[in-house]
Amino acid sequence: MKALTWHGRRDVRVDTVPDPALKDPDDVIIKVTSSGICGSDLHLYEVLGPFLSEGDILGHEPMGIVEEVGAEVTHVRPGDRVVIPFNVSCGVCHTCTQGLHSQCETSRVREQGMGGALFGYTKLYGQVPGGQAEYLRVPFGNKLPIKVAEGPPDDRYVYLSDVLPTAWQAVEYAAVPPGGTVAVLGLGPIGDMACRIALHRGAERVFGVDLVPERLARARLRGVEVFDLTAHHDIADTIRALTDGRGPDAVIDAVGMEAHGAPVGKLAQQIAGLLPDVVAEKMMRKAGVDRLSALYTAIDMVRRGGTISLSGMYGGMTDPLPLLTMFDKQIQLRMGQANVHRWVDDILPLLEDGDPLGTEDFATHRIPLAEAPQAYERFQKKQDGTVKVLLRP
Repeated sequence: MKALTWHGRRDVRVDTVPDPALKDPDDVIIKVTSSGICGSDLHLYEVLGPFLSEGDILGHEPMGIVEEVGAEVTHVRPGDRVVIPFNVSCGVCHTCTQGLHSQCETSRVREQGMGGALFGYTKLYGQVPGGQAEYLRVPFGNKLPIKVAEGPPDDRYVYLSDVLPTAWQAVEYAAVPPGGTVAVLGLGPIGDMACRIALHRGAERVFGVDLVPERLARARLRGVEVFDLTAHHDIADTIRALTDGRGPDAVIDAVGMEAHGAPVGKLAQQIAGLLPDVVAEKMMRKAGVDRLSALYTAIDMVRRGGTISLSGMYGGMTDPLPLLTMFDKQIQLRMGQANVHRWVDDILPLLEDGDPLGTEDFATHRIPLAEAPQAYERFQKKQDGTVKVLLRP
């Protein structure tokens, strides 16, 4: 089959690789019909190379048609249309039954000291082959695949794999009070969708912050009050002035380690990129390599007693936090990989009864798998209005 594989920093290629095969009796093989490129895939493209091996298959936002099932699979059958969550979660262990599917005890990558495995996301998360491919082996076939209806286009459902539950959890963790205010830092796919969900769930005002004109324009069309970061000397002061001088009730950081305008973090990432992988891996495990400007802005901006919801991915082990300020302001901080199955029952009805979140026009680019390397480059450079890419294998 054809699959997108990693070969080095900013070097991904579509290669011919062996077809996946059933290994366990509850495995499922799907023929992938759509697979998204996620903002966190850019971390693999740029920063997290020390944790990848040449030939690793990328991608964790797939959906498709069931092709083959193991002997013990009863939940799905060949021909079913399914979305595959990015969490490799068993659905029956202690953490899964607590709604913490990202911490699945069955798939947990203990040798790396990490939580549950993820599709297509480095040896830190199990080095599981990903879904930017023509076919995908899916474990836990009786619990993991999400069956969806025939009829609506893939665009309606594919975001159940990651974007929708990640953004939903970001808003849930933000705990915006009824009629409250929330600022979203970063209007990439997750930030954009978090704005839509916050408005849908009753936030009175949603402030969106970014520096890419196309992203700001997209959010403005959905009713978000947008701010170009480059046009404001102090964005926290700007938004405080719009909230009676207090700051918003909640701030969602949808940026993470790729933040702009943070020279120290950028230098750390560049240094790590120049080191041999074995050395860079040790540095990233033990040192601070993140660009923390977005998180610092969130801490400054949020009102006293407010909540910061952290959905952007960070990777440093000793990144400094202003704990004195956080303690003094009585800030609540919630974070973590999205627990996809925890939120499916909340989200799926919105996809089956109209399209209030605008999923069908959410993608900016829909391209063949063969063009994925060029799409990664455009996405990383924020060119051609690229916000969300769907690959069609």
